[in-house]
Amino acid sequence: MNIEEQVEKWLLDEDLLREMKYDENADFHFIVEFPKENIMDVVKPKGKDSLIIACATQVAPQHKSLMENADIKTKKDFILDLNFGLNTFLVDFELQVNNDILQQFVVTEQIFEDGLSKDMLIRTMKRVFKAKLHCIWLIDKKFGTLPAPSNENDMFI
Repeated sequence: MNIEEQVEKWLLDEDLLREMKYDENADFHFIVEFPKENIMDVVKPKGKDSLIIACATQVAPQHKSLMENADIKTKKDFILDLNFGLNTFLVDFELQVNNDILQQFVVTEQIFEDGLSKDMLIRTMKRVFKAKLHCIWLIDKKFGTLPAPSNENDMFI
C-alpha cells in the first residue's frame, strides 16, 4: 500500500475524510474534518517526503471590530502573546496582521514519511487544532467575548 492509500485508509477508518481535492502542487490533498465541524488539510507536496497538516482560520468581522476598538498596547501585546503561545505548541504558523489587527492565521505541522504512523497523524492533527483553539481563546481573553454563537465555528470563517 502506498502512502496515499495508507493515509486515506486511516482517515476513512476514523471517519475524518471529507473530500479529495485536486492540487497540481501535491501528490495528494485531503480535506478532513477534525474534530467535528473543523476543517483541515492533509497534503503531500509533490517531490517531498513529508505530509503537511494545515488549518487556516479567518477572524470573523465581529472579532476584528473588538480588536479595532482596543488600545494600541492591548493590540500589540495580543500579537506578541499569540506568537509566544503558538510557539509552545511546536507548530509552524503564519499570522496575517494589518494595522495590528489579526485578519487570519494558518497553523501547519510537517510529518516526514519515515515517522508517519496513524498515531502520529492523529496526534499532529490534534496539536494543530489545539493551536487554533489557543488563538480563539486568546482573542476572547484579550478582547472580550461576543454573545454565544449557535456553533463555535460561527465566530470564525
